[in-house]
Amino acid sequence: MSEKPAPVTTAARQQLEPAAADAVRAYAARTRENADQFAAVLEDIATNGLPAVDDCTPWEELREAHLARLSAQRPAVA
Repeated sequence: MSEKPAPVTTAARQQLEPAAADAVRAYAARTRENADQFAAVLEDIATNGLPAVDDCTPWEELREAHLARLSAQRPAVA
């Protein structure tokens, strides 16, 4: 991942509020961290091969756990 900012175009750019700029920077940092973790997993697989099937969690269990986390974050609308 590149940490260089995008090239500036000649068109005028709308400046963000300081709080919005901080939120965008925080999102970029989280995205970069997630990408680094993903890259580390891929590098481990390339170096050591795929893990044994017995050591893996079925995708259905991962999906259900993720859906449960999402539903806990957002209350149901009646």
